[in-house]
Amino acid sequence: MTVADAAEATFTETFGRPPDAVWSAPGRVNLIGEHTDYNDGFVLPFALPMRIAVAVRSRTDGALRIATLRNGTVDHGDPLAIDDLAPGLVEGWLTYPAGVAWSLREAGVSVPGAEVLISSEVPTGAGLSSSAAVECAVALALLDVAGRPQDGPDGPSLPEIARWAQRAENDFAGAPTGVLDQTASLACTAAHGLFFDVRTGATEQIPFDTASEDLELLVVDTRASHSHSESGYRARREGCERAAELLGVNALRDVGVGELDRLDDRLPPDLLPLVRHVVTENDRVLRTVQVLRSEKIAEIGPLLSASHASLRDDYRVSSPELDVTVDAALAAGALGARMTGGGFGGSAIALVRTQDRSTVESAVDSAFAKHHFPSPRMFVGVPAAGAGRDR
Repeated sequence: MTVADAAEATFTETFGRPPDAVWSAPGRVNLIGEHTDYNDGFVLPFALPMRIAVAVRSRTDGALRIATLRNGTVDHGDPLAIDDLAPGLVEGWLTYPAGVAWSLREAGVSVPGAEVLISSEVPTGAGLSSSAAVECAVALALLDVAGRPQDGPDGPSLPEIARWAQRAENDFAGAPTGVLDQTASLACTAAHGLFFDVRTGATEQIPFDTASEDLELLVVDTRASHSHSESGYRARREGCERAAELLGVNALRDVGVGELDRLDDRLPPDLLPLVRHVVTENDRVLRTVQVLRSEKIAEIGPLLSASHASLRDDYRVSSPELDVTVDAALAAGALGARMTGGGFGGSAIALVRTQDRSTVESAVDSAFAKHHFPSPRMFVGVPAAGAGRDR
């Protein structure tokens, strides 16, 4: 049974009638380009096959009734009046779907009310963007019942929906993230990475067919849970904004690699490493895209590893579990490895030759056991399609 099948069947059991539609959105892996999106920079994510499905049926009373299927159990939230939604009034697991309803209302989308059932196969707390997948799937479902489905003639554009979903996360849930995750969940395509210029909004689908070169991208969920709203994410973002102001630029995207050696007397010591990471990470994204366009996937390995070193040493958002994963994978023959997502826990990725995957997996397992960490969850990340309508 697919996650969409589960959402449809559970909706019918829960609400006593079938849904009007089922929409779903995927989690994502960010191949490279970390903490660059809120600095107007470049990112290169791809969508995962794991999805969050939302079954929905319209109501006419302005009420939002939300239920979630988790590990075979249905959790029911209290009914919410869409007109009364405001930041700070909803807590817990309802925050993200309620925030989407609020964001749509603030954007002038009239949702008459809805019954919603959410079913997920995206791990939470793994840095694979489960929150953005929820936001995007709920946004598409509520737009449908509002008479403005994304795939219809009056539907909003994907960039609009991404911004509405981002606003739900930023202003309603209180997590100061960029728009990378929502854009990836909505706009990625199978067998490609999404090269996204956040400043201009331009996107390009970059072929990323690892199997053609006998390679695999191993995803390691360290099970060290992370949270953007509870970590140092906000402090890093505020530091970048302060550095841009001191340098007299709109965003750190405007600082070139060649300028880094001349910044010592223009920035306080605590901001220099943040700037160095963002500037060099943007450069790594551009170089990765150039390599992938040349169909030489194996050559991106050193760029992935350099990204992790920068995130660990300059941006200081890694964790012991992430560092152990990267070190063990590289020692076992991975071509490159890095943390992915915002950091402070979550997941790492390793580019490996197909014949070396089991060796790398065993090495990571052994390293975790040696450090007395819980066993990691590992799977091969295959670029998949973005959000869409299932029923």
